Amino acid sequence: MVQGLPDTVTFADVAPIIRKHCTGCHRPGQVGPFPLISYQDVRRKAKTVRKMVVGRWMPPWPADTAYSRFLGERTLTARQIAIIAKWVDQGAPAGDTSGLARLDPSAWTQGGMPPGMGPPDAVVWLPEPFFLPGDNRDHFIITKAPFELARDTFLRAVEYVPGNRRYAHHMNAAMISYAAGAKKDPGKGFAYIDADSTKSLDAYAELGLQNDDGSWPLLTPNMVNYLPGLSPPVYPPGIGGYRIARQGAFLLNTLHFGPSMRDTVDRSRFNLWFGRVPPERPMKELFLGTLGSSPVVPALVVPPDTVMTFRTSMRVPSDISVLSINPHLHLLGRSFLAYAVASSGDTIPLIRIPDWDFRWQFAYTFPRMLHIPGNSVIQVEVVMDNTAANPNNPFSPPRTALAPAGRHMRTTDEMLQFFVNYVDYRPGDEAIELGQ
Repeated sequence: MVQGLPDTVTFADVAPIIRKHCTGCHRPGQVGPFPLISYQDVRRKAKTVRKMVVGRWMPPWPADTAYSRFLGERTLTARQIAIIAKWVDQGAPAGDTSGLARLDPSAWTQGGMPPGMGPPDAVVWLPEPFFLPGDNRDHFIITKAPFELARDTFLRAVEYVPGNRRYAHHMNAAMISYAAGAKKDPGKGFAYIDADSTKSLDAYAELGLQNDDGSWPLLTPNMVNYLPGLSPPVYPPGIGGYRIARQGAFLLNTLHFGPSMRDTVDRSRFNLWFGRVPPERPMKELFLGTLGSSPVVPALVVPPDTVMTFRTSMRVPSDISVLSINPHLHLLGRSFLAYAVASSGDTIPLIRIPDWDFRWQFAYTFPRMLHIPGNSVIQVEVVMDNTAANPNNPFSPPRTALAPAGRHMRTTDEMLQFFVNYVDYRPGDEAIELGQ
């Protein structure tokens, strides 16, 4: 039992906990099914809030904090849980809330960025809505979001905001940059192209991505991604940013909508935050596993009624400083473990997720740069459960699950992926804090 709680707990005691750990998702346009912004919001859902935090179902934070620590952890302490429980048990009194700062929902972006980022400096919309037919099929789209800015500048952060979160499964985008005078109209040729029936290069030509003279512009691959629950990382100025040209486009080379039983629409956008200093240390990426640079062992085939362990590994050729990591599985995932083994034999913990949940997939940013020495081997171990006991199994009875045959990742396919964002190591990186 937690000692030292106030005799009477009021909303003034509860509000800071709710605001820090809950409001980010429980606000209009986000994944939370109801808002938790005002006293009236929280009072209305008080019993539900108590049940979810006491049972530790909410707030969601899949990573094991006893294994590794990250920025923005949403875990509650025993004292915080006890305060919320006692408040609800006492009838959820408002108390004196005059000392609480007013929480302005408009201070948040409509994506996943926290209020400290402020509103985006520019918003790039897809020019037209996408019609998603109610045919109960996955849809894979190639398209572009063209932009024209006031001038060339630096890009500190970018996030993709789906217009229809219910059916948006994932999105991968590159950035097209046009040199001055190379492209008269970056928006010409806009379309939503079916990726299942069109080869990528044909689609790029159909979208009019080329320069006006027919040559191809500069492309920055894997610039921004979206997965359920993913908030894009933000690094200190000068680390991991990008140069962005006055004219360009975001090339959505994989925009995946999950199956829908009814006709609906989506119109998505990109929020951009500009940087004041040039990106001195550009971010790089390691991509392990399915469709990446390291094989999955054994081959990713999960027969029905089996629980299996799969592994993938990659040697790091030179010293790196890790900024953030992103593990990715689909519905059969049970657990995820990643670590590095240095040539000295030392183990460097990266992440352990004992209970995988497809709904919550984060980009995990370390509090400080994490040094991984050259010749270390990054190891990933994943357990997958293709039995009827897995409540997330998409099929009843279970069917054989496979990795995707091509580049399209259907929800009912299975994946094992691990992304590592890093910069080349410099002495002293271990002391650089990555928090805003």
